[in-house]
Amino acid sequence: MSKRPSRLVIIGGAEDKQGDMEILREVVRLAGGKHARIVVMTVATELPIEVGAEYIEVFDSIGVADVRMFDVSTREAAGANSAIKAVEDATCVFFTGGDQVRVTKLLGGTRMDAALHRRFEDGMVLAGTSAGASMMSSTMIVSGVSETNPKIGIVEMAPGMEFLAGAVVDQHFAQRGRYGRLFSAVAQYPHHLGLGIDENTAIVVEGQEFRVIGEGAVSVIDAGQLSYTNLEQVRNGDDLALCSVTLHILPKGHRFHLRDRAPILQKDTAHTSEPTRGVDHQ
Repeated sequence: MSKRPSRLVIIGGAEDKQGDMEILREVVRLAGGKHARIVVMTVATELPIEVGAEYIEVFDSIGVADVRMFDVSTREAAGANSAIKAVEDATCVFFTGGDQVRVTKLLGGTRMDAALHRRFEDGMVLAGTSAGASMMSSTMIVSGVSETNPKIGIVEMAPGMEFLAGAVVDQHFAQRGRYGRLFSAVAQYPHHLGLGIDENTAIVVEGQEFRVIGEGAVSVIDAGQLSYTNLEQVRNGDDLALCSVTLHILPKGHRFHLRDRAPILQKDTAHTSEPTRGVDHQ
């Protein structure tokens, strides 16, 4: 029997919790539907009881019988047997919003960190929204200036939790005008793709591919073919020049191959339904 690919649901924040709840329903479906066992991980927030209770109520309304909150406020707590058991028993761990630095500071290198990676590799669904999305990548955005063009020094980077390789995630993307800071991030790390995820929008990552769900879009910034930048000649606060950077805008239903750094586009359905990577058909 082939091993199920690892699955991530990375949400741009402000996901619908009262209407159709498309994204959260997809989390539940991937986690096993009525048999899902969801742990709401509130480590990122300083209001764990309030935030955790909200998600427990939402998942309960969707029909999840086994949903519980687990908070980690110290590194010692992340090494407790109860923490490991919570992860081992779950079919999905859902990280709430808050501050992504709290996640890496409190979980990084702990027994829970190891358990999360082990269970994720075994097929457990790992989901996160807002700060819980940013922490997914190996290098994450900690903070940055919104609503500006790309500049030196407007984005602070740090190691993430390393569930998603080869990408940097930014969230609340279009709503908070974060193009400039994500361009600035990939200018410093051109080997990483920049994934800007709008609010109430998510990517579902399975293996090396992701698909977009929700009402917004995902902006993929690829500086792999960067032909010129003034990065080494300018100082903090100066404008960045970036040439030959590729930008993909992918709304709901579109797919992308991370390793190939290319969208997976559908051919004319009158001829074939097989996907083609990175080719437009007129």
